[in-house]
Amino acid sequence: MEVPKVSVVMAVYNGEKYIKDQLNSILSQIDDSTEVIISDNGSIDNTLEIIKEFKDPRIKLYQNEEYKGSAFNFEYGLKKASGNIIFLSDQDDIWLENKFSICIKWLEKFDVVVTDCKIVNSELNILHDSYFHFSRSGKGMIKNLIKNSYLGCCMAFKRKVLKIATPFPSDIAKSYSHDFWIGFVCECFFSSYFINTPLLLFRRHQANLSSAGNKSPFSFSQKFGFRWKIVKYFPLLLMRYSSFRLGNKMQ
Repeated sequence: MEVPKVSVVMAVYNGEKYIKDQLNSILSQIDDSTEVIISDNGSIDNTLEIIKEFKDPRIKLYQNEEYKGSAFNFEYGLKKASGNIIFLSDQDDIWLENKFSICIKWLEKFDVVVTDCKIVNSELNILHDSYFHFSRSGKGMIKNLIKNSYLGCCMAFKRKVLKIATPFPSDIAKSYSHDFWIGFVCECFFSSYFINTPLLLFRRHQANLSSAGNKSPFSFSQKFGFRWKIVKYFPLLLMRYSSFRLGNKMQ
């Protein structure tokens, strides 16, 4: 089976400290038909210079004119991606050996895959051997509304998922939870598989935007409010899905 063209989409902002190691871990696994889309959110450190030093034709760098938040930055990168399969990537993690090939294999059977990962600190010392075990990750719509298992940096999916998930509703994007939103879309409309092998070092440090892997800083009312924001868009998702199905039938 021929491997479809793949896009790795990375959103970056002031990532000079870790981005070189992350890009090396990705580029060492992908072939020439895979593109690495990097959407920069107005970095003011040496991030752009580090990226350009790679001089790798697989890397395609796009720059936002102004800072708009991480979810909007990811959405901008997703718009630039041309692959039939999409990997999401953060700027500060490390892909472990065979992450790419293992995900590609499972995507022959499923629309979405989520890999386990090891939670590490800024120096890559292991804090938890399994994010799945730490977070009790797994499938299930209600389960994932209560506690999201779809960690963006561990996800890969077929392009059709974007037909339903994008554009992100503005209030969802402002909440920095694009992965929660995509996970909800996957649970509603697509087949997913959780790969129990840790294939990523998920780095936790002071500059992280996401609270995943740490105790949530949000109150119960804030958590409930955010989940209501997601659920209220289900009619919109149904309309998008119906349009997608109709479009496929007419082709």
